[in-house]
Amino acid sequence: MRQVLSSFGRALLSQLHFRMLMLSVIPFVLSIIVWGIGLWLYLQTMIDWLQNYFVENDGFRVTNELLMWLGLGALKTVVVPLIAMWILLPLMILTALIFVGVMAMPAIVKHVGSRRYKDLEARKGGTFFGSLWMSTSSFTIFLVLWLITLPLSLIPPLTFVIQPLLWGWLTYRVMAYDALADHADPEERKIILRIHRWQLLVIGAITGAMGAAPTLLWLGGALSVIFFPVLAAGAIWLYVLVFIFSGLWFQHYCMDALTQYRAQQAASKAAEQAVTQATAPAPTPAPAESVIILPPPSDTQADQPANNPQPPQT
Repeated sequence: MRQVLSSFGRALLSQLHFRMLMLSVIPFVLSIIVWGIGLWLYLQTMIDWLQNYFVENDGFRVTNELLMWLGLGALKTVVVPLIAMWILLPLMILTALIFVGVMAMPAIVKHVGSRRYKDLEARKGGTFFGSLWMSTSSFTIFLVLWLITLPLSLIPPLTFVIQPLLWGWLTYRVMAYDALADHADPEERKIILRIHRWQLLVIGAITGAMGAAPTLLWLGGALSVIFFPVLAAGAIWLYVLVFIFSGLWFQHYCMDALTQYRAQQAASKAAEQAVTQATAPAPTPAPAESVIILPPPSDTQADQPANNPQPPQT
């Protein structure tokens, strides 16, 4: 947990950096443009369709009974706009997540890596399409679970439990992959995610609670409907800030974990080499060549050719 807290402090300092503050502007502006145009063109059409659906399927009676049972009978007059807003909420989250993932995460990786981890080798184990698939698949599962648990979110105590858990799982899946995509190879990424699974889940749960904070803007009942454009813009901006801080926190933690893992691997290899050299048998010396020393010739043998003259030639 010490590493989790230390990476939190470094992420907070990085969040206050001018470059990181300016980094939240572009995703926010693009999200506002996209949703401004979309709500202008299709919001009223969506509310009319929901109104007709409730009328044709006796939806008002069912929702009125449910709201009265929960003690929220004052919301029955704005139930259709509220449902429309709650349906649009995950789509706004997806927009902010995509813009942050595409535009902010590369800048976050470069910012953190260049300032603290200059000597860490980048092995490029992740890809753009891998990140896109991880974000899309994780958000699809998140959306299904969010819709299933949406009725439980109307109960205030459960809101503060369900939303952080869902957000924690989503941020853990998406941010951890992006944080290790540039510097870790696929095998290192799998090992680090397995070893540090619980620590990353803790970070995800805390950032999930932070991500649930913008959701509170939608719990204002009729005021949420009246100030819908302002609340939508504020929620998008808060989502962008939360995503950027989450990316910084995961980036610092995962880079520290990767640095420690590679140091342990290098130390382990060095120890194995030392043990191998110590236990290896000493090389056997080559056998010395045998040299035969002949005795010097005696005087008799040396004088023998002279005492025996050759026979005369005929």
